[in-house]
Amino acid sequence: MDYLPAYLQGLSLSAGLIMAIGAQNAHVIRMGLSRQHIALTVATCTLIDMLLIAAGVAGMGLLIQSSPLLLQGARWGGAGFLFWYGVRSWRAVWQSHSLAAGADRPLTARAALLTVLAMSLLNPHVYLDTVVLIGAIGGGFPAPARPAFALGAMSASALWFSALALGARQLAPLFQRPLAWKCIDALTGSTMLVLAWQVDKGW
Repeated sequence: MDYLPAYLQGLSLSAGLIMAIGAQNAHVIRMGLSRQHIALTVATCTLIDMLLIAAGVAGMGLLIQSSPLLLQGARWGGAGFLFWYGVRSWRAVWQSHSLAAGADRPLTARAALLTVLAMSLLNPHVYLDTVVLIGAIGGGFPAPARPAFALGAMSASALWFSALALGARQLAPLFQRPLAWKCIDALTGSTMLVLAWQVDKGW
């Protein structure tokens, strides 16, 4: 079996979801700008995503495979959500928004860890993206291809958070301009609409 298509679909799906502006991304950027606990912040965000993706793909996969009705529901539900997400991202392109990142007070390692945990685990979109959406779509793949799909989704998370934190200082002026987020939203919207079409066609 060729595992590359499953890996690439997991990578593109996770990348499209994670690139949308939100509290978690904003926090990672701020920590990168202030050069505070960057490795801790990136590692925590990535580990949380990996655990939730693994749980979603494993748990939802078993549940979906036991019921053809759930499989069909996951297919249509996933396509519908991706379409809605894509449309919402394109709507955001026409809105003005930017990320103001000022100088933050120095944080202890404990405070930094608690903050990133709160930003991640108290955000319902984290569960919706990883456990529900990625888990449901990943569970629809044949069993041998699920690890490749999950690995692709996890890779996108690790790459994005690392790039976001390490490049934050250099990109600070850019991220304060609405045009930067418009480009991200446009890319996200296009990715989600393409993925919605792929899911609707049966993955």
